[in-house]
Amino acid sequence: MRKIVLALFSLIVWVLLVWPFTPWGFDYQSFLVGIIVSIFVGILFGDVFTESPHKFFEPKRYMWFICFVFVFFWEFLHASFDFAYRVLHPELPINPGIIKVKTNLKKEFAIGILANCIGFAPGAVTVEVSEDNYLYIHMAFIRHIGAEEPGAYVIRRFERILKRIFE
Repeated sequence: MRKIVLALFSLIVWVLLVWPFTPWGFDYQSFLVGIIVSIFVGILFGDVFTESPHKFFEPKRYMWFICFVFVFFWEFLHASFDFAYRVLHPELPINPGIIKVKTNLKKEFAIGILANCIGFAPGAVTVEVSEDNYLYIHMAFIRHIGAEEPGAYVIRRFERILKRIFE
C-alpha cells in the first residue's frame, strides 16, 4: 500500500511540475516518463515514505495543510520583519541564546517538519532534536526570559496544525 501511495503522490507531483497539458494536446511522452519514474520511486522508497499510507486519502488533512501554509507564511513574514528591524536598529536589540522546548508531536516526520519550519525563519535555527522530543533552538532574540518554557510560543502555533495533519 505504501509503495502505491508514494507512486501516486509522485505522479501527481510530476504532473504538476511538468504540466503535460498544452493548447495543442497532451504530451504523452512526458506523462509516460512520469509514470515510469513514479513507479521507480514507489518501489525504491515506498517502505520509508510513511507509517500510515491510508491517511493520504483523508481530505481534512489537506485542508489543515492549506491552513498550515498560510500560518507558516504569516509567521515567516513576521519573523523576517522582526529580524530585519533588529539588524537595522542602531542599538541592535538582541538577546541570543539556546532554548529547550518539549514538543507534543509523536511522529518523527511531524517533528522534522516542525524543526525545519523554525529553521526557515530568520533569527532562529533548530540545533538538535533529542530522542525524548525536546527541540534545542538557537534564537537571536529570546522573549519571556522568566517563563518556565521560554520558547513554547515559537512551536505551539505550528504544533497544533501539524498534529491534525500527521497524527
